[in-house]
Amino acid sequence: MIVKPASERDGETVQLSDSERKESKRRVGLRAAVVFETVRREGEQELERPMAALAFSGLAAGLSMGFSLIATGVIRASLPDTPWRALVENFGYTLGFLIVVLGRQQLFTENTVTAVLPFLDHTDARTFGKVARLWAIVLVTNLVGALIVAVALAHTGAFSPTVKAAFLSIGRETLSHGFNIVLLKGIFAGWLIALMVWLLPAAENSRVSVIIIVTYIVGAAGLSHVVAGSVEGLYAVVSGAASWPAYLVGFLLPVFIGNSIGGVLLVSMINYGQVATESDEPRATTR
Repeated sequence: MIVKPASERDGETVQLSDSERKESKRRVGLRAAVVFETVRREGEQELERPMAALAFSGLAAGLSMGFSLIATGVIRASLPDTPWRALVENFGYTLGFLIVVLGRQQLFTENTVTAVLPFLDHTDARTFGKVARLWAIVLVTNLVGALIVAVALAHTGAFSPTVKAAFLSIGRETLSHGFNIVLLKGIFAGWLIALMVWLLPAAENSRVSVIIIVTYIVGAAGLSHVVAGSVEGLYAVVSGAASWPAYLVGFLLPVFIGNSIGGVLLVSMINYGQVATESDEPRATTR
């Protein structure tokens, strides 16, 4: 006798036709294990990419994140200085993330999940080396891209003085917090961006909405993102309004630590734990 798994049997209250049973099965949300495997396989592919491919993708992402500052600054320059202005202008903050995620560019904070899951699934020195290699290449090229766009915005006439003043105001705000505050803000930002990566496999046609909602909250809450915040902070540095130590020690170091903690510990390891635990449970068998 063939015993169907519980997921394929009808309940006690209703009996479904074959077509209805297929439809109900289609509408059931993805199991956490399916999401995990989807992200893990994507991570495996990224870990095997050539160094040059990762570098160009990371550079493209750093440049693209400049559009978050551009869009936010343009909106800020057009609005009066009111308490609700931040709620509107931070819709612009989502633009860079939309370009990066939908364009499949390499962003460091995404790789606190995508690259880490293959290592958690197969913990050995070789996989760890691949993760370290990817992290180093992507972070460095992200920051190079951020610096290039910051210099271009600060030292060209592409934008009006009013908009440039808005860019500078945003940059000063980014660098105005102390080490511990940036660290905490970085943890929450890394947590949210990594959760966004975890949500995308199940989002299907709602991917754009998920990206906008999550990254809007990051911007509106004033949380610290290592690449988006670097564009802002570096704009202040290259404009002469802030020092390199203020950026490197006061922002870059704590936000890197915070984003890594948020992504690796609060998303990758916790979600790996639920999947690993589930895989140890007995499953229905066919006999």
